[in-house]
Amino acid sequence: MIFQDNVLKEYLKNVYFVTGTPCGGKTTISRELANRHNILVYDIDEQFEKHQQVSNAAFQPAMNKKFKDADEFFLRTVDDYKKWLLDNTREQLDFVLLDLIRFSQNQIVLCDSHLTMEQAERITEPSRIVFLLKEPSNIIDDYCNRPDHQGFCDFINSASDVEKAKETCNATLRSLNEKYYWDIKESGYFWLERTPQSTVKETADKVERYFGLVNLL
Repeated sequence: MIFQDNVLKEYLKNVYFVTGTPCGGKTTISRELANRHNILVYDIDEQFEKHQQVSNAAFQPAMNKKFKDADEFFLRTVDDYKKWLLDNTREQLDFVLLDLIRFSQNQIVLCDSHLTMEQAERITEPSRIVFLLKEPSNIIDDYCNRPDHQGFCDFINSASDVEKAKETCNATLRSLNEKYYWDIKESGYFWLERTPQSTVKETADKVERYFGLVNLL
């Protein structure tokens, strides 16, 4: 899909993006702010199956790739797994943008997303995006300990070699996020890093102030 950047930014002017690295707190903070202000949260991951149903394998091959079991999914090379994840994100973005344009016409929307800085630069202004970060190590253990990722946990634990599956998945996510993590820190974008001392209230307060949500609603 081809839109001029200024057109996208105008149509997405009511969308505020919460993005960053895995386990940085994107979903938690988005939902906290939504509860505070009674605004819509659009979670990209939750929309994947709906987008997959209306996708076309000729144009969205990664979104339509089938895996027979956890072994085929996890026990592949890091490069293959990484490319598939990146292609999925790129292919789904067209569907996401159409949804966001529709949903945000007359209301503010918080988008729980995973955007690259290049994508962020194209579709929104720096004042409407925050990056929530967590140092990218032991990501899979963090995922599996979350109630909302129980399906993922069950799937990876169904592999014939669970430790190898977790090792491959961790290596893939580290490869995707290590440079991203440092690039964001060195950029001009607003970012917050999750630490053992971080609280939901403190982080949500900072994001709320940055977005100016109290003044907008």
